[in-house]
Amino acid sequence: MTKTNVAILFGGISNEHEISCLSAKSILQEIDRTKFEITPIGITKSGEWVVFKDPIDFSTQAKLPQIDRELIEKFAKDKPSQNPPLELIQADVVFPILHGAWGEDGTVQGLLELHKVAYVGSGVLASSIGMHKPLTKLLFRQAGLLVSNWKTFTQKDWEQDRSQVLNEIADLNYPLFVKPARGGSSVGISKVEREADLIGAIEEALKHDAIVLVEEGITQAREIECGVLDGARRIVSVPAEIKVNPQHEFYDYQAKYLEEGAELVVPADLTSSQVKEISELALLAFKSLGCEGLARVDFFLRANGELFLNEINTMPGFTPISMYPRTFAASGIGFKELITQLLVEALSRKRGLR
Repeated sequence: MTKTNVAILFGGISNEHEISCLSAKSILQEIDRTKFEITPIGITKSGEWVVFKDPIDFSTQAKLPQIDRELIEKFAKDKPSQNPPLELIQADVVFPILHGAWGEDGTVQGLLELHKVAYVGSGVLASSIGMHKPLTKLLFRQAGLLVSNWKTFTQKDWEQDRSQVLNEIADLNYPLFVKPARGGSSVGISKVEREADLIGAIEEALKHDAIVLVEEGITQAREIECGVLDGARRIVSVPAEIKVNPQHEFYDYQAKYLEEGAELVVPADLTSSQVKEISELALLAFKSLGCEGLARVDFFLRANGELFLNEINTMPGFTPISMYPRTFAASGIGFKELITQLLVEALSRKRGLR
């Protein structure tokens, strides 16, 4: 049987480079090699493209791997290039396991669309909007989903009239979360309990993005996540719960990837009616952005039963501790089968405008 050629695209120039490499490492370990011929393609932090031999041995790298000179010297087929390699556009299907800007935000999806290459995940528009937290909030609210109150502004707004920005933020209730508008993996996010700490949190967010989101924190709520898998029919995984270690203010980068910062409860302890509501709202969120392929949908559940939609992630992590593969494993779809289903869905999808 002829194998399908799959390009696994990973790394990237965003501040989530290492998380992308960690996701790629897991996919390369789990993908069904009886069905798929693999071409690993990396993007360095400086934006160079590298075609690697298969398999790549990440074992000598740190807990969070990256595409460094040593990895290139050991496993690259050719020298790094400033241009996308032919292996990318000649692949039958691409799994762009890129997290963050210049990868998850529609940029790479546009490149693949231009060359009529099948790929896993949402198209250009949904990928772009899914990365833009203020826009997702607008669309979710328009769809009737409950979201926290927020304000957003640009770096130019901040530089030209800081007092006006602060006056607008004063309408929000503390605690606040200050976020880069197009970031992920909790990079650059601060929890702010008092006004005195607000400016410092804004300056930190501006280091990562020229657009900032400031939103009201949903207090005394449980963090619930579930996955959506597209295909002949859309499947919503069992919900899971994140119980953050009290030493962390919230589920930040440190808690997610560098420490035992949270307990991941899969499946979450919920009533059947709560599971049903979460599933329905996750599908509504998925459809409201026009997502395809996959997404992880995150909620806050208050004691009174209110479900706030926190965010949607159109290319969730595939690390060993990532919620997306774990929730589907608990739903009866293992890691290997999950990858296969995503690739099959991508290959079956209509190319071009849809």
